[in-house]
This record gives sequence, C-alpha cells and structure tokens, in this order.
Amino acid sequence: MKWPGMFVLLGFSVAGLWSAEVESLAPRFTSVERLAPDVLRATHEARAEFARQRRDALDVWSYEDYRAVIHVHAEDSDHTRGTRPEVLAAAKKAGVKVVMFTDHRGPKPETWRGLRDGVLFLAGAEESDGRLRFPEFDEAGKPRVENELKFVCHVEERLEADTKDFAGLEIVNRHSDQKLDQHLAGFLGRVVTDEPGWTQFTNSFAQWPDEVFGAGCDYRTEIMAKWDRELQSRRFTGIGANDAHQNVALRGVTFDPYEVSFRNLSTHLLLRDLNEREVRHALQSGHCYVSHDWLADPTGFVFGAVNNLGVFAMGDATPMQGTTRVTGVTPVPCRQRLIFNGRVLTETNGTNLMFKATKPGAYRLEAWLQVAGEWRPWIYSNPIYLEESSVFNLPLPNRRESTTVEARKGIEYVTGQTNDADKHKLDLFIPKSSLPAPVFLFVHGGAWRAGDRGLYGPVGQRFARDGILTVIPSYRLAPKNPWPAQAEDTAAALAWTARHIAEHGGDTNQIFIGGHSAGGHLTSLVVFNESYLKPHGLSAGMLRGVISLSGVYNLDFGESMASVFGRDRTVRRDASPLFAVRAPAPPFFVSYCQWDYPTLPAQAKLFYLALRQAGVEAQLFFTPNDNHIYEMISLTQDDDETAQAVVKFIRDHRIPNFE
Repeated sequence: MKWPGMFVLLGFSVAGLWSAEVESLAPRFTSVERLAPDVLRATHEARAEFARQRRDALDVWSYEDYRAVIHVHAEDSDHTRGTRPEVLAAAKKAGVKVVMFTDHRGPKPETWRGLRDGVLFLAGAEESDGRLRFPEFDEAGKPRVENELKFVCHVEERLEADTKDFAGLEIVNRHSDQKLDQHLAGFLGRVVTDEPGWTQFTNSFAQWPDEVFGAGCDYRTEIMAKWDRELQSRRFTGIGANDAHQNVALRGVTFDPYEVSFRNLSTHLLLRDLNEREVRHALQSGHCYVSHDWLADPTGFVFGAVNNLGVFAMGDATPMQGTTRVTGVTPVPCRQRLIFNGRVLTETNGTNLMFKATKPGAYRLEAWLQVAGEWRPWIYSNPIYLEESSVFNLPLPNRRESTTVEARKGIEYVTGQTNDADKHKLDLFIPKSSLPAPVFLFVHGGAWRAGDRGLYGPVGQRFARDGILTVIPSYRLAPKNPWPAQAEDTAAALAWTARHIAEHGGDTNQIFIGGHSAGGHLTSLVVFNESYLKPHGLSAGMLRGVISLSGVYNLDFGESMASVFGRDRTVRRDASPLFAVRAPAPPFFVSYCQWDYPTLPAQAKLFYLALRQAGVEAQLFFTPNDNHIYEMISLTQDDDETAQAVVKFIRDHRIPNFE
C-alpha cells in the first residue's frame, strides 16, 4: 500500500510551525499548594475525565507496549529486604510487566531474575559514581560487564557528568527529583508536628494517594536541556526511574508504597516479546518512552516518522527519502510539543501531530495535560533520528541472472481481450533441472494501482536459483480497471498455471501462491473467496501453501484506498481476507517487517490468529531491520532471512515423495 493513502486512515492533523527555547509550561501551583484538598479533588476529577476521553490508539507498530518500572530497590537495606513478593503484587496491580531491580552495590543472590507470574525481573546496581548498571548475566549467574547498560542516575551527575560511556540518562527520577523540591521538604518537616495539618494530610493521602504522591511531579528544565545537548551529537536513551524504596515514612505512615510509585511513573518499552533480550534492545535503541501514568494511561502512544518506505518508531534511524513526516498520536487529547535541537518546532492541542521534517537530526515529543488549571508533564518520547538519504547508500536488488535459470517472458494467461492486454501476461523463471519443480506464483504489490511483472525479475531469479519455478504475472490496475479486476486476474493467472505449468517443467502437485503487500492481499483473498476460483473450475485445495509478505487483510475501517475499493462497507468487508478465513485451507506463511506500513504488522498478527483459530496451519514470520519497500530488495539476496524462510516453507510442504 502507498503511504499517502494511509493519512486518512490515521487521521493526522498538521500543526503550525514556530520555534522557541524549550521551557516548562509555567506551573500554577507549587507542590505544597497541590496538596490542598480542593486542588487534590480537582486533580482527581481531571484524571477521571481523561479516563472517559481515552481512546485506544491505532496499532501501527510491529511492537507491543509493555509498562516497566526501573530503579526499584529490594534487598539492599533493612526496610526493603524481603519485599520481593510485595513488589510482584504491586506490579500486577499497576499493570507493570517489567521490574528492574537496582540494589546498591549490586544484586544479591536472592534478587529475582527472569519471568515470575507474568512479570519479568531484571537485576542491576546503583553505584556511587552516578551510574545505573544493568549487566547481562551468563548461565552461571555472573554479570558480563562488557554487555552492561549504563545510565546516568544521580541528580548531580545527570547535570555535570561526562556521559561518553553511558547508554542513556534518567530524564526523570521520581525519588531524587523530589529531593530538589524545597517547598515539599519544608512542608513534610512541619506537618509531622502539626496535629490538625497531619490529620488533614493523612486523610488526603488515604482518599487520594496517587494525587498526593504526584504533587511533586514537575518538569526539570535543566535535565531536559542536558539530554537535548547530548542528542545533538549521538543517540542517547532517556528513561524514567521510580527509584522506589518505600522509605518515605512519617509517624508510621508510608507515603511511597510500591503500588503508588509504580502507578506514578513508568518507562514504556516497545517489545516484540517479553524477555530480557528484547528489554535490553529496547533500552539500548531507545524504543521506549517515559510517562507519568497516574495522570492517564498512555498505552498505545505513537511517536515516530513516516514516509514512502514505511513507519519508523522512536529510537529508530530513519532515512529522509521523499517526504518524511514526524508524527505523534496520543490516546487522550493533550498539548503536544515537538522538540529539535533544544527548541520547540511546533505544538498543537489534540491527539494528533504531524510535522514535515526538512532537516536531519533527533526529534522528540512531549505531551502535557491540563490538570486543575495548570499544565502537567505527561509523556516524554525518545527521539526519532532522521538521516539524510543519498542515492549512493540505497540498497540495490540482486540482478544477477543465473546460468541455472531460464526466463520465459510475456506469456499470455488471458486470451481474446485487447484492453490492457499486456497486463494479462506473465513471466516464468525456470530452474534447469530434470525433475518437475515446485511452483511459486508470485503476485506483485503497488497498492492495486501500480507495478508490473517487469520489475520483479530479480525475485523470480532468486527463487528459481533454489529450484523453485517462479511465475510472476501482471494484472489490471485500478482505478482504470475497477475492483475486483485485480482479484479476477490473480485467479486467472493461477488457472493458467494449473493448466499449463507442466509444459514448462513445473509440478502441478506442488503449486504455491503468494505475493507482497497488495499481492499478499489478492492471493489470500482468492484462496478463501470461492467466487474467484470457481469460474475456472478450481478450488483452494489444489494449492500446497500460501505465502503473504506484508499483506493487507482488513479493509473494513477508515477510507484508505477508496479509489480502489470505494466507501461501501459491504464491498470493503467482502474484499478483506480477514473476514473470509475458514477451514479447510492450505497452510499459510504470513510475514511483516520491522518498519512496515501503518497497521500492517497488527493486521498480520490478527490474520495469523484468525487462521489458527479456524484450524488452518499458519506460520508468522518477522523480518527485522527492513521497511515495506526495501524488504522486496532484500528478498532478492541469497542470504536474506525472509527469502530463506519462504524456501524452507515451500520445501517443508512438498508432497512426501518429492525430491
């Protein structure tokens, strides 16, 4: 699919351009003034309103959003020792999936590591030199120092340290940042001996614990400025630290219980799976964002860049090819501020921000919520790193024509028609072998409106070199040829293949069908919608398998590609393979890539689940470090993981006597 057609689907809006030094939105209250009962009540009501306004964000990533709490103490002092079960219980209540313990002077033998009751635990150390270390542990439980992640954590060090050896910075530290608040420190010192004040304070905490604990959450301009300076020269991950001790206890009342601390601040990690390797990769690459979750649930927050290559998440390096837009989408209306080189480029009120980027560099986003008459910081994204693109560093397909492959081109698969006659032709790439070869009918992408078989010769050569006879048809394009001409031509090409491929050395008992993007959609649809194959006297039962690469499976939302499918919901639903899944059906290979077009990773996962639930054999494959366009270029390389997986899928699903 072409990206421009997806803007309507995502509903982005464009904000105006301006530039100013980054400053916090001036607070109306001090932390102590926020503890007044009327302000606490207004804050509580604002949180309830945010919950009512909240809408689930559109799933555009190839990742899942996992809530993590970082810098949690458990075994390094008397008041926290033995609290591991309490930490687990608090994590589950707060929806936390990752807990990173960081005891002083290193983790103790009893410190938990690994998955426990659905929560993943990692261990590290907070050292006196201002470093927060998370080493990787070997099988014997010994830390690998060379593989440790190091973050600047202490207040003084965050402002002054040489950070060249660090992976990132605690841009928010809930515990130490509050120490900077002299208003709050003075208040706590006074209220302990003021009986009426103490009674009011403890009653407020009992009624509004999150609001009381959150009163000290403020924007630290000097720390954000240091982060922005670092980002001008290198990639540098920003994380949030709970620094949870459960050590703010006055007159027997604990005002920082784990559960309240965990709800207050999270570092949200973008992961494919819940394991330590994925967590370490997310922190190293900046696939994460920091949020004061107590204000509103940010899960599903989107920040990244989009262009015709695909969608790139925060933390990614993004080539500036064509028009590149930096985008942000929040589940609650807020004030979004886009920051570049320490300056605010643009800001908007609402849920959507889009900015056309013209300069390379690190772009980050802040989201603020209006609470009780003042703006409060809510979300801090990690940056998206835009890089200048050059024709000299673009990937190129493997155009090598092998001596073991014979190409036969321009074969008609529909005869007797003059309209778009060239689109009713196909090319064959035949391995020179004495045995009948398995057959792969590959249908190209191009948003149903562009593309031709002539562009995909390297794909045919690639699979034919591995002994697979590859058939690549053209098909009539929209809007000149209205839907469902594209599906009808896909079925006609399959019918020709079934009847004639034996004449060219193909095995009619070993036919696979598949394609990329729109081609994945077309081949998946004709397999399940019998109205396309039945006129040719065929059924899906004659296929050995289906291979859909970054396909489109659900057109029944939004108005994307209205020029092809129109706006009639019945037509769009009938054109969606997701709603036609049923058994029996041939096995499916379903793939998506890391920087795919928006919603395609989510669609691939949903389609895979629908296949499995229907009892259809299916394999879900993830292509790392590739975007929607370049994955087809990579596919032509002999060592490409996706191409090798496709070849394996075909070989694994051959008939028993095939050699």
